[in-house]
Amino acid sequence: MRIVSLCPSNTELLGFMGLSSSIVGVDNYSDWPAAIDGLPRLGSDMDISIDAVGALQPDLVVASLTVPGMEKNIEGLKERNLPYIILNPKSLADIGRNMLVVGEATDTLGQASAALHKYQGMLDQYAERSCRVERKPSLYWEWWPKPVFTPGGGNWLTEISELAGARNVFADDPRASVKTELEDVLNRVPDYILLAWVGVKAQLVKPETVKQRPGWSELQAVQQGRVHIMEEPLYCRPSPRLIVGLQKLAAFLHPGIFPEFNPVTCEEWFKV
Repeated sequence: MRIVSLCPSNTELLGFMGLSSSIVGVDNYSDWPAAIDGLPRLGSDMDISIDAVGALQPDLVVASLTVPGMEKNIEGLKERNLPYIILNPKSLADIGRNMLVVGEATDTLGQASAALHKYQGMLDQYAERSCRVERKPSLYWEWWPKPVFTPGGGNWLTEISELAGARNVFADDPRASVKTELEDVLNRVPDYILLAWVGVKAQLVKPETVKQRPGWSELQAVQQGRVHIMEEPLYCRPSPRLIVGLQKLAAFLHPGIFPEFNPVTCEEWFKV
């Protein structure tokens, strides 16, 4: 099949399922797996060139609605009568179910089931280890600093936090994405401040600005240097690559309970 992916999380899902060789075009931001290097780039994930998609004569377009504004792409696919499916995962379970959706659409259900089994097996391993953690530190995940956006209880990062033996300080808010105020975050007294600014490269995130926020210098997380930059691709995309982020976070928080994070071994695990 000739498959086009319109966002990074979809591209990563296809790669994890062993369908990289079928991908013929991707959005501008997809950067994994390496097999997509050199493929035609079709525009921003919220502003895809549908003409360029059509020119690739795809058998299937894997579209997304994970970010507001992507609806424009769907309308363009409909107008040109291009074959497509829509993925919109909100949770780790959704990501697993999406593998079966893609498997059915590509006639690779056996492959999809194997990928799902592998994915679920790793989640189960971390769920078991997280039960051994006696004290679970509180985490504040920052998606955007002004206005403040953070993942709530309905987001995969709440699940990732729990699997890593921790808890999201905004887990009590059922929304997937929460717009809040700096004072609200301050009052929740997080043990760790994790900066994963969506769409911003790690080198451009400035953790020192956290100290300048009113009252934040009094937080032990700030005083003891527990303000960390988290790689946006490993935590902000709803794809199987969240497992890399999970492994890295868990090893960092509880090195005596979770395996040491080894990027080489982790990357090997993802190979089909």
